[in-house]
Amino acid sequence: MDINFNKNEDHNKLLLSELRRRLVNVKLGGGTKRLEKQRSEGKMTARERIDYLLDSDKDVIEIAALAGEGMYEEHGGCPSGGVVVKIGYIQGKQCIVVANDATVKAGAWFPITGKKNLRAQEIAIENRLPIIYLVDSAGVYLPMQDEIFPDKEHFGRIFRNNAVMSSMGITQIAAVMGSCVAGGAYLPIMSDEALIVDKTGSIFLAGSYLVKAAIGEQIDNETLGGATTHCEISGVTDYKAKDDQHALNTIKNIVDKIGDFDKTGYSRIKARKPVEKTDDIYGILPASRADQYDMLAIIERLVDGSEFEQYKEGYGKTILTGYARIDGWAVGIVANQRKVVKTTKGEMQFGGVIYSDSADKATRFIANCNQKKIPLVFLQDVTGFMVGSKSEHGGIIKDGAKMVNAVSNSVVPKFTVVIGNSYGAGNYAMCGKAYDPRLIVAWPSANLAVMSGNSAAKVLLQIEKSSLKKKGETITDEKEKELFDKIKERYDQQISPYYAASRIWTDAIIDPLETRKWISMGIEAANHAPIEKDFNLGVLQV
Repeated sequence: MDINFNKNEDHNKLLLSELRRRLVNVKLGGGTKRLEKQRSEGKMTARERIDYLLDSDKDVIEIAALAGEGMYEEHGGCPSGGVVVKIGYIQGKQCIVVANDATVKAGAWFPITGKKNLRAQEIAIENRLPIIYLVDSAGVYLPMQDEIFPDKEHFGRIFRNNAVMSSMGITQIAAVMGSCVAGGAYLPIMSDEALIVDKTGSIFLAGSYLVKAAIGEQIDNETLGGATTHCEISGVTDYKAKDDQHALNTIKNIVDKIGDFDKTGYSRIKARKPVEKTDDIYGILPASRADQYDMLAIIERLVDGSEFEQYKEGYGKTILTGYARIDGWAVGIVANQRKVVKTTKGEMQFGGVIYSDSADKATRFIANCNQKKIPLVFLQDVTGFMVGSKSEHGGIIKDGAKMVNAVSNSVVPKFTVVIGNSYGAGNYAMCGKAYDPRLIVAWPSANLAVMSGNSAAKVLLQIEKSSLKKKGETITDEKEKELFDKIKERYDQQISPYYAASRIWTDAIIDPLETRKWISMGIEAANHAPIEKDFNLGVLQV
């Protein structure tokens, strides 16, 4: 191994260490004091509830753990968006679990909380996965109600999705383990079955203080909407639990009785580990996002037996396409090649750039995978489409549009891993978040933006200089460098994978060695949902 390998390895392991540090902080929720307070009230914490509910001997993945990071600091922050979402197994059945974290502003809903809950429901709908809600929330965070209440993708969409999932036959179970007030009271009751924990759980449209203010009635919260009221008088809930553990055991028993599902039929055989050493990834992936490397070496460390059957190997070389297996599942891989390649005409093409021939190859391969019912995996490290007169005259826009069309209309499940750069239209063509990947994750080395920090800073610098000159200011070399550094620092913060993860542009930032697990569990989830339409590219100039 050369010195560059060792330098890369050190750099990427430092990035991974930073990721782990941030995840440790996130798991503290509203802080250790609030966690202990919740336990002193006889309640389990959100993460303890999920961990108890899920099978401990099976894999688990967490969706949007870093949601809300660095946001709402003027309101005290919102760690993990105030809600914990995990995909795992309950009594051997794959499920998605959503648990309000009452240590974060009493589980109140910030805008990012709504977005994260909707993402959880989207995953359940796309994959026909049973969804479990562990409710412990004070409702909408009133200081920001205008950003969470009235719009299409706001709070009310949750209940619309409850109704849609019910009509689709997707199992929904809700356990009220704390507060459940106002509009939020509809969520458990719109689920198939609802549980409530005695003495700690409560459901009402308006609490006792608001009732007194509105109609003058004097009543305590327990009598108004506690477990006895809703299990024995109103009939709103179906099960009364003596404590959190009892409620979670009841959910386990209910899920255990759910019948099997119709399989979509994605090909799976016995899994094999990669032959190539997987943690070599840390040394292969360069420390600088501008440096070249061979994406094929990464693929060989992600796929079963390190076997990758390339499609059109000698054509369109800046995109790698081919068939492989990941944890036994058949997949079609579309990956950006990040090394400089030579065409059959002897021309050199830049790695990470999509050329016309690469886009054409990817379009044809995506169509093949749809015909064969093979899930697609996109490995992104892309700077965009090739520019310049030669590319424009050669029809790069048309070829790029074909690729975007194929990605958009694909009916097999898609999974996206942002390994490095994810810039501009390259993000779109390689199945960015806007193109409905079932799951999209980033490695700590990822960057997501319209363009790189250097390029963007140069453009923004010219705009800033022009503005200052119009005001009569003289721009010295020192002033120009100061402006550039300031602009680039601000922009670099926005292209960070953490900036993307906090806004749920990606579902998670993961250790590269967890990639196989995420894709495998994602395809298993997708196997619950039969393909309901044919692959059709519409009006496409092939």
